[in-house]
Amino acid sequence: MTMLADDPTAAAVLAVMPCYPVPPHGQSPAIDALREARSGQGLAVGADRVMLILRRPWLALDVSVTPPLAAYLPYGSAGTQRADLRCGLIPHAHLEETLDFFRAELPNEAAACILWNEVTRQFTVNFPIIDEATPSRLVYRPPALPPNWHMVCDIHSHGRGPAFFSATDDADDAHSTKISIVFGRLDQPDGPMMASRLCAAGMFLPLPRSPFSGDSHAA
Repeated sequence: MTMLADDPTAAAVLAVMPCYPVPPHGQSPAIDALREARSGQGLAVGADRVMLILRRPWLALDVSVTPPLAAYLPYGSAGTQRADLRCGLIPHAHLEETLDFFRAELPNEAAACILWNEVTRQFTVNFPIIDEATPSRLVYRPPALPPNWHMVCDIHSHGRGPAFFSATDDADDAHSTKISIVFGRLDQPDGPMMASRLCAAGMFLPLPRSPFSGDSHAA
């Protein structure tokens, strides 16, 4: 079998993000194994598009990374897109606990992380160490995760300001796999403003719905 790379470092990089053509007929054991994996990522090249397949213990993501392909490729379809929470929806009580904490910290910004244990399948709220908090600036340390724990949501507030993702947020989120959420307008009686996205493989993807139970949408 011909090697894709003769440099060991390059070969290791390619092994971390492999690329598989989709057979025009039948199954691909390699793609099937990737889709069933506990953790991993790779690209499926179909006749219609290139699909990123990303798996984490808490997430199953299949998402297009190219528009429909104009060139003819003698392959099968890359399949349909999906973004499923393997961990299930986060209990709504954790959202209320987070918002209560954010309101208590007004006028300053604040942060919280939703963690999930893949063995017990339990969620918990972690309030990270804050190095600096003002009404317009927040510096905090993501928690060090014990074995079997995973960060599902990285949440911070903008206090009384609007909810949006800043350039600093973009830089912080670029190399993470997580749900990122910002809450703003926390002093308003009609409820907070929420901005959310799924961060994966350097992409910022819209959430099809809120990750919290009892909520029907994501902003």
